[in-house]
Amino acid sequence: MNAAHHDIAATVRAVVQKHSQYADEALQDHALLQEDLGIDSIMLAGIVSELNSLLQTRVSVSPGDSDTLVSLSARFAAQLPAQAPVQQPPSADPAALARAAVAAAAAFSAPALATADSSSSTGSTGSKTTMRDFVGNGTDPDIFTKTRRFQRFQRERAEQGHFWYGMASRGRSSNRARIFDRHEGREREFLLFASNNYLGLANDERVLDAIQQASREYGATNTGSRLIAGTTEVHQVLERKLAQLKGREDCLVFPSGYSANLGTIAALVGPGDQVIGDVYNHMSIQDGCKLSGATRRLYPHNDMQALEDMLARHEDQSGGRLIVADGVFSMHGDIVHLPELLKLAQRYQARVLIDEAHSTGVLGTTGSGTTEHFQLKGRVDLEVGTMSKALGGQGGFVVGDAEVIDYLRYYANSYVFAATIPAPVAAGLNASLDIMAAEPERLARLWSNIDYLKASLDRLGFDTEQSNSAIIPVRIGDETLAMNMGRSLRRRGLYCQTVVFPGVAVGDARLRISVLESHTRQDLDQALDMLLAAAQENRLPLHEALAA
Repeated sequence: MNAAHHDIAATVRAVVQKHSQYADEALQDHALLQEDLGIDSIMLAGIVSELNSLLQTRVSVSPGDSDTLVSLSARFAAQLPAQAPVQQPPSADPAALARAAVAAAAAFSAPALATADSSSSTGSTGSKTTMRDFVGNGTDPDIFTKTRRFQRFQRERAEQGHFWYGMASRGRSSNRARIFDRHEGREREFLLFASNNYLGLANDERVLDAIQQASREYGATNTGSRLIAGTTEVHQVLERKLAQLKGREDCLVFPSGYSANLGTIAALVGPGDQVIGDVYNHMSIQDGCKLSGATRRLYPHNDMQALEDMLARHEDQSGGRLIVADGVFSMHGDIVHLPELLKLAQRYQARVLIDEAHSTGVLGTTGSGTTEHFQLKGRVDLEVGTMSKALGGQGGFVVGDAEVIDYLRYYANSYVFAATIPAPVAAGLNASLDIMAAEPERLARLWSNIDYLKASLDRLGFDTEQSNSAIIPVRIGDETLAMNMGRSLRRRGLYCQTVVFPGVAVGDARLRISVLESHTRQDLDQALDMLLAAAQENRLPLHEALAA
């Protein structure tokens, strides 16, 4: 390695350190970026963006392409001219490294890095521009530069009929919804397969009556945090009902499911601890892990052997261990391998947190969630969830042993320093929990619809991966093809989610279909017809053996 390439290795190290916030000694040359350092696809995109800007290179890196600092440095060094000037290794100070890298880039006289500034659909690598190209800021002194570039990209996509995010619905949404179509400039009725109102509780008149009655009694909101003046009897009843549903001693209600993960994880682990998560975990989990300051590690999706190898490799590290995973993975619809995960946690003395956002109200004989699904109720240390999906309300929660929950009441910052859900919302949730318990037929209808639609999609040749929940993905891969499929479906009157980066990694784009108990068999058959027509229109490859 010549001196110039040594400079590149030092610069790569400094940029990784800046984005990951790890101490220098934690960044060993052969540490695995994902498994050992917990660098997810979004963080990696920011690192690569900044390095391309500093070094005037055009390197494209996807998760798994460069698994160590050494291999990442090699990818950038490979694009440097052979006659790169020899320099002394720069200072270990990140700012000095950045200055040295800029100076070296000027000396290399590399071609200017193409950006997404133009209205072209191609990005810096010659491939199509994606949402990933707007992560990070490089060395630009104006942090708003990326927002201007993104605005042009967004406007172009909207003109193509691809960006439908944030369309406003009008009135209640159930199996169908009235949505204002900005692209056509008119209100339209859609078959709705983008809602998380799995059990239809958000529209139940008894829930709405409970909300109305509580609003008269308690007012619109609480005007205070729970520890000061924001707790009502309605909140305490809700926490008791959730603890009972989950079979745990106690519960704490947060303003949202996102804040429940942030507050719980950051309160329980910190510098010196390890937090270990599935690479497909929800962003709220990943952000909670970053906020905690603990050493972050990621294992390949649902790969229990990789998880065991990781736990064994770092078994001698001092501090605590927390394994975190979704119960149902929100963009893939499959279920965590909980029995195997719990065995590993016990073997390696780790605690376990499972996010029940898409499991509560869906999995288990009573809708209790993942633990009930596996007949392991009460065996997971902590279960976090949201009440904005199957329960038809708003807010998040965590359940567990009473002493742990009591600790979180004083140390989970997103609980202590935030106003919680209004009492009327809590009253509606209490009603939802009562209805869910009294009417198990709602869950039976939901699963009848899930089984019918999933089997039909598989028979037609769509790639629905290993989905086993109310979330059924249709994996497409290419982002543009996925956008075109979404546009074709909306034109036909079906509204589902088109998921691209950062919801999934680049190259893993998909449609995300959410099944509801309120869908009729006619709704499901119409959706199947629309999906097949859109696939034929866009020449989406289907599994021929199944499609035949």
